[in-house]
Amino acid sequence: MNAHDPAWAQHRLLASRRREFLGAPIHALTMAETLAIADEAMTLRRPLHHVVVNVAKLVNMRNNSELREDVATADVINVDGIGVLWGARLCGVALPERVAGVDIMINLLSLCANRGFRPFLLGAEQSVLDAVGMRLARDHPGLVVAGMRNGYFKPEDEAGIVEAINASGANCLLVAMPTPRKERFIKRYRDELTPSFVMGVGGSFDVYGGKVVRAPKLVQAAGLEWLFRVAQEPRRLWRRYYDTNTAYAALLCRELWGRRGRRKVDP
Repeated sequence: MNAHDPAWAQHRLLASRRREFLGAPIHALTMAETLAIADEAMTLRRPLHHVVVNVAKLVNMRNNSELREDVATADVINVDGIGVLWGARLCGVALPERVAGVDIMINLLSLCANRGFRPFLLGAEQSVLDAVGMRLARDHPGLVVAGMRNGYFKPEDEAGIVEAINASGANCLLVAMPTPRKERFIKRYRDELTPSFVMGVGGSFDVYGGKVVRAPKLVQAAGLEWLFRVAQEPRRLWRRYYDTNTAYAALLCRELWGRRGRRKVDP
């Protein structure tokens, strides 16, 4: 690579913005910068693997070496959760803003419509996928969707799904499956998949398709989006959020206490 090569310039940007928080790598990028990176990857047809880190994933990475490797080897790692953003800033890690996965997805779909890129949508229930397709037709009538496949398939179906994705001519792949399933799928087939920009979007299809109501902006800004989700599905979600949030609070307290001790020792 030379200094004027766009791929080299992007590599230097990502290297200069890479940070670490509680053992997790994170890129200090804005939404605009993230979308520009995705645009460039699809334009140059250069493979780029994108992930986001929220509180639950950060906690689970500490006990799941495969998940930790899946995240650490991604090309772009954004901060999805407001709790991670606040915690990182408390620990002196400078991050510009929260770049939520669902917002990246929505903006990326707009980018695809404007630039003529073709997304492939993989994951969620078929009814949700149908709702996403209908909303896309309303929001972006000119968008050509390369293909869609629900997330209910067996391991023996994966090779055929990868073949269908590649045959579709998709420029980007959005994988709407839960952690760590989506991370394992992407990692397993990363070298075989031909879409340039590959991103795990978790439950974002549920939000865009209308199955799940997203918290109002003020609730998001207050860091209470998780509580809004629990209120919608308390029996299914309360224990999950309780466990991850308390584990994260303990990790953050230990990190802050350790930093305080190191400051006392330093001359």
